[in-house]
Parts: sequence; structure tokens; C-alpha cells
Amino acid sequence: MHPQRWGAPSEASALSDSVRGLVDAFVGTRDTPAVTEVSVPASGLSDDVLGSLKTAIGDDAVLVDDESRRLRTRGKSTPDLLRARSGDLADAPDAVVRPSSHADVEAVLAWAVEHRVAVVPFGGGTSVTGGLAARRDGFAGLISLDLVRLDQLVSVDPVSMTAVLQPGMRGPAAEKALAEHGMTLGHFPQSFEYASIGGFAATRSSGQSSAGFGRFDDMVVGLRMATPIGELVLGSSPANAAGPDLREVVMGSEGTLGVITEVTVRVRAVAAEKVYEAWSFATFAEGAEAMRKLAQSGLLPTVIRISDEAETMVNLASQSDIGGDGVSGCVMIVGHEGASVAASRAEVSAVLESLGGTNLGEERGQAWAEGRFHAPYLRDSLLDVGVLVETLETATFWSSREKVYQAVKQALETSLGEGTLVLCHISHVYETGCSLYFTVAAKQADAPLEQWLAAKAAASDAMVESGATITHHHAVGTDHKPWLAREIGPVGVAMLRGLKGAVDPDGVLNPGVLIP
Repeated sequence: MHPQRWGAPSEASALSDSVRGLVDAFVGTRDTPAVTEVSVPASGLSDDVLGSLKTAIGDDAVLVDDESRRLRTRGKSTPDLLRARSGDLADAPDAVVRPSSHADVEAVLAWAVEHRVAVVPFGGGTSVTGGLAARRDGFAGLISLDLVRLDQLVSVDPVSMTAVLQPGMRGPAAEKALAEHGMTLGHFPQSFEYASIGGFAATRSSGQSSAGFGRFDDMVVGLRMATPIGELVLGSSPANAAGPDLREVVMGSEGTLGVITEVTVRVRAVAAEKVYEAWSFATFAEGAEAMRKLAQSGLLPTVIRISDEAETMVNLASQSDIGGDGVSGCVMIVGHEGASVAASRAEVSAVLESLGGTNLGEERGQAWAEGRFHAPYLRDSLLDVGVLVETLETATFWSSREKVYQAVKQALETSLGEGTLVLCHISHVYETGCSLYFTVAAKQADAPLEQWLAAKAAASDAMVESGATITHHHAVGTDHKPWLAREIGPVGVAMLRGLKGAVDPDGVLNPGVLIP
């Protein structure tokens, strides 16, 4: 991906007239182009130290050229992009290291411990919480452990319906390889086109089909991980009572406890039929209540998400080429996937109709499905015209949904001031609660990074004070770490630190990330 933008530059597009008009009316725009010449600091690792690494895993696996290091600097949060757009790539790694086997990863970790070099595991580079911005102080240097060469489908078990994947596989490559066996993983987060299998596990990712397929951590049945003290292999059975589930320790560890080198996942047969349709509800609250009823009655479709009034307005503006100008209220997207979807579609439709929903047909649903991975490009276009844009998410119990929604929205509007546009949708639901995913747009101040960090802190305070989690699926990174300590308390902090000290006693793995 471009170091200052999301994804492939060829996929970027200017704001449509309808969206630009809406943004002008609410926020205002002005040209704020990115710096075009961005340099990286010289590598701080000596030739002797790099030479010992090349001896361990091969010359071609160690890259120190500026372009490779530039492309492995930080992730894709708005603060990451604002720094890069201003010309700041000070966090560039001293080298990019590309192992091609589990043994290579072990060799790199042994080398890092010997030379006291920090190691940042790198999958797809899509982190939006500072998960790739490790601490440098106290270390002789920092490398990006790029897992791009570990990109194979290792094996398939068609009887148990499991598959073993290497961590560097991107989402599309994994789906293509599984499709050759008539299988799908069914994990489609917005970062799908660039995010990796290892990253999905390390951050406890949740995809847009979570209502039907579950979160990624629901799909993982086994893991292999390299640590500074040896190999960890988990998943000898589909379930067990052999102590605490160490898979959960690995998932969400964000590269701080070890490097995932294989993931065994539960797979499903490729759906013969896929139907996406749109519904409307008079209010966000009514739509959310319909989702709760579906979740608690066991009738969830594969995909279900509803946008609040503000997000619906923006989405309708971006779909101005689709008919139906009379759409009002809040739009819900419902997706059905399977061998035959007629029966489940009828059951879900009956519930939605009984709760006040109006079926808008398949055109908007299909438009969402076709464009669902394109939204991050819109952020780049808005940053180009002086609009500060970022996303943040949380999860809470159904009984607290409205309180959390209002608290976070008010915190953002108060911090960012007049003209702030706060959008929200629910896209992951459970019997007991749901996620809330916010998108924020405001006029950029002269110091947009500080502007956003203050707003983010206010929103994070509101989440924790309302009893919600600091993150549902974006992970912790460095950005959420202060609030994680408040969420899990001193005993939880002590447990995390104990795990870190046990498997990474020299602290070389992603230092400063996750662990309070």
C-alpha cells in the first residue's frame, strides 16, 4: 500500500459531487495535499549486525533500501497517515526482514535477543490503533518482520472441515486457495483486501459476515507460534478442558508474545446462493431493537448491519445513482448466504416486517456488497480537502446500547466542535449485545494530529465510563493501551505483564504495544 494512503493508488477516486456537497454543507473543505517527498532516516544497524542476520536466514531476506523501509512504516490509522502526509516517517524500521519458514522466524528472534533489536511482526499493515509503532528506546535497532513469504495454504482436512494457513496470506489469496477445494473462510472485514491471516488472529478481527460465520477467533481451532523461548503449538482437538484456553492468549496478543506461523481454521462450503437486500426503519433505535430480536431468537442472517440517521444520509448521497429518493430513516443491510436461502430469508423478513421494517429491495444491498471494501479510500479523499476523518468502535450489552451511543457521540461533538459529523452503525450482534462503529468527520485544525488525539481520548473515556469495551475488533496497539488498563484492572495488567515476561524476557517483541 502507499505509505501515505490506503490501498492501491489506482483504486483511489475523487469525491463525488453529491458527497462533496454534503461535506461542504456540514463541515467545509479546503485543499490539504500531502507532502510529496518523504524520506526515511538512515538504518541504524551496523553492517556486522546485519551480516549476522543474513548469515542466519539469507541475504535476500534482509532489505535495507529506503523504499522497503518506507512501505513498512506504521499502519493505517488517521494519526499514522497524518504523520506520513506531513513527511514524518521517523518510525521507519532499520531493516525489513522476510522469513520463509517457521525456522527462519525462530532464527530471527534468536538474533534479535542476542543483539537487542526490537521486532515488529508485519502482516498486511492495516493496523488502525498504532500496533506497528513499537517503542525504540532501550534497543540497538528495530526491524519489521514481514511475513509476506509465509503465504501458503498448508493443508486441508475435508472431513473435519479445517484448513491450515500461513500468516502472510492476504484475505483474497486465502479465499482463492480455499475456493479451489470448494471451501470458504467467510471472514470479510473492511480491510479484507490487504489484511493477513496472521493479523486476523493477532488482533481478534471480526468480519462483515460475523452474524453468520462468527468472529475470526471463533474460526481458529489451532495455532503455531514462534517465541524467544521456543515453539508453541495449540489445537489438538476441537474443544478441551485442559486448563485455560491458550489459543485465546495468542489471539489478540498483537505480536507481543510471539510470531504466529500457522493458523488452523474452521472452514465452510462455498455458498451456492448469496442475496443482499436493504431495509429501512424509522429510527436507529427501532432498527437496533429488530437486530436484538433476531439475535435472541436464533434467526440471524449471514450479514446484518444498520446505519444511524447521519450515516444513512451520507450513504444515500454516495448512492445517488440508485433510485428510490423517498428512502428515509435508517437503512439496514441484510445478507443471506448458503446452499438455499429462501427459507431463512423468509423467516428473517417476517420478523423485520413485524417490527416496522420496510423492504427496499436488492439494489442497495448489492451496491453495498460490491463497494464494501472501498470506504477507506474515501478517507484519503477527505483528508485531501481538509476534512479530518477517523473511525473508532466499541461494544456493549443491549441494555446499555443507547447510553453508550449517546455518550461517545456527545464526547466527539464536544471535543471537535461545531460542524462535526458523527456517523454510526451496528454491524456485529450477539444475543447479549452489539458493537457500535463510529465514523467522525470534522474540519481539520492547524494541528490535526493533536486535534484528533484529544477527540479520541474524550471518546475513549466515554466508552470506559459507560461500561463499554475500548475495542470490539480494532485491537489495542499503542492508542488504546491507557484505557485497556482501566478496563481490565490491576490484576489483569499483572497477568499480561507476567505472560510477557515469561515468553519474551528480553522484551524484543513489539515493545510498547498492548501491554500496559
